[in-house]
Amino acid sequence: MKSIKIFSLVVLMASLASCKKWIDYNPHDEYKITDLDYLKSESDYRTMEVSVYTPLQWLNQAVPVGDIASDNAVSGGENASDVLSLQQIDDYTHTPVNSTLTELWQAAYEGINRANYMTQYKDQNKAGETVNFTGKDALYGEIYFLRAYYYFHLVRFFGDVPLFTDKRLGLDESKTLKRSPKADVYKQIEADLNSAIAVLPITNIEKGRVTKYAAQALLGKVLLYENKFDAAAAMLENVVNGPFTLVPDFAGMFLATGENGTESVFEIQYSNTSPYYNWGGVTRGQGNYAVQQCGIRGLNGSAAMPYSAGWSTNLPTANLANAYTAGDIRKAATILDIEAYKTANPSFGITYQVAPYKNTGLYNQKYLPRKGETSGQVELNYLNNYRTIRYADVLLMAAEANNRATTPNDTKAQLYLNKVRRRAFAVNDASKDITATGATLKQAIWDERRLELAMEGDRFFDLVRTGQTSKITGFVTGKHEVFPIPQQEINISGLTQNPGY
Repeated sequence: MKSIKIFSLVVLMASLASCKKWIDYNPHDEYKITDLDYLKSESDYRTMEVSVYTPLQWLNQAVPVGDIASDNAVSGGENASDVLSLQQIDDYTHTPVNSTLTELWQAAYEGINRANYMTQYKDQNKAGETVNFTGKDALYGEIYFLRAYYYFHLVRFFGDVPLFTDKRLGLDESKTLKRSPKADVYKQIEADLNSAIAVLPITNIEKGRVTKYAAQALLGKVLLYENKFDAAAAMLENVVNGPFTLVPDFAGMFLATGENGTESVFEIQYSNTSPYYNWGGVTRGQGNYAVQQCGIRGLNGSAAMPYSAGWSTNLPTANLANAYTAGDIRKAATILDIEAYKTANPSFGITYQVAPYKNTGLYNQKYLPRKGETSGQVELNYLNNYRTIRYADVLLMAAEANNRATTPNDTKAQLYLNKVRRRAFAVNDASKDITATGATLKQAIWDERRLELAMEGDRFFDLVRTGQTSKITGFVTGKHEVFPIPQQEINISGLTQNPGY
């Protein structure tokens, strides 16, 4: 008995000593930084806010997927296994094991986790301190917009998805996630965007930062996807009457000199100022990786020839090319016929390799790689911004919302549609105007969206939401409206899979 008491006393003393050591431990003694050191100043908040923007850049593959999964483009590439994930999406053989879809899921949730960390410590940092500064509310308006953007991306791609907003989740917590109904996700998106609209400025000094107009435009788009046409029309009207204009030079809008112009409502910013790259990472580089994919394989020519070579991926279809009518300036600005271009420019001495797989002879002119727009690891550092929401898109969304409203306003719908068409045909008269009403006008608006926004990533989602999926070869109704939940997320969190996968 005595020996047991002595042993117990030794254990107790050791435990107390250990507790004291643990209580006194300061990670700074070992030069370690913990989250107790975060969000201590205005500078910290602003630096971490930028990190919430960063995953937007990692979503670059969402744009080619939005066209490759539709009738606008084919995967192309070197052979049937080149970027297999895109080949499968094009062929409608994609499964839950798809690297592109997995990347798009992970990038969006990384953005959500970063946004949640900021909102979790909005009023007090983890050390219990309150940090107030001028512009903090507007800063959080940007955070709410970004979280809404990430969730909208997810719900468009995957339907019902895990929904969490109260904090950043760790690995163990992610294992307990469940999918929330799409309606609940949309409800949160609306709430975040309304919170953003209430505090965001109408302009922002730094290019690429969210404004009130950007939040209103995104909310209008979300409401359109929810078939809330009256609310969408009212929300989009704010942006229609904003400071934006349709730029006369449609093609020039997609050049480096056309970035963040008067038609830009929101653009995802890319850069080429650093040679950073990581082929194996979701981030890869600091530039727009998808630009390299669009390029013409093995392209060479004189110094005067403006284009750089690429990988012949995301090739426009003849179906898209044939959809444009004579005189539409958007066709040449959207699609490059390389043979026609070569014939028209013999002094360039152009040579190239015909796209080995699914060749159409056509290339994505809007995002074709151009000389002088990349650096370092050239494939990964193209500076081309994605024009995520343009004024023309807003006009066409507003046209549709007015046409499909409870009490349709086809006069206003025609006005907005025809503004876009007059720019497309470079006319200031009514010669190209649409005068139809009702269902015929609705279809004309949908058709115009294809022509105006081709190769910008909306086509697949427009076909799904408007019930036009019969135009997609290989599409199975009841299955392909959404993409499969990545298998590794099923394995980790035990999520249910979408039907048919």
